[in-house]
Amino acid sequence: MTPFADLPVWVALLTAFFLILGSGLTLLGAIGLLKFERFYQRIHAPTLGTTWGAGGLLIASIILFSALQSRPVLHEILIAIFITVTTPVSLMLLARAALYRDRIEGNDGIPDFEAITASSKDQPSPDP
Repeated sequence: MTPFADLPVWVALLTAFFLILGSGLTLLGAIGLLKFERFYQRIHAPTLGTTWGAGGLLIASIILFSALQSRPVLHEILIAIFITVTTPVSLMLLARAALYRDRIEGNDGIPDFEAITASSKDQPSPDP
């Protein structure tokens, strides 16, 4: 007999809810990766899907294994911290590398750096 047979119903339902939520968010991120056309649009959907989807799956894991072992199982929090920190950093690095490449190649639709800095200098600063 497996330990899952003695699992309380509320734990099973809560775990199933977070598994479905996390899986659904991850699936939405994957669909967004396929659906969007430009690189700058495509980069956001998988990043958000990974972060929020993994969060749902990790919460489900914490609930299930804490109930099975009758003690708090919190090492998944480290996984969540690493995913939350590394995913946005990798997004920024990929976006900056693509932006640099597109500016060097002179691709259309990329704002010029001088135009951005000049327009920010022309705007009045907020009063303190």
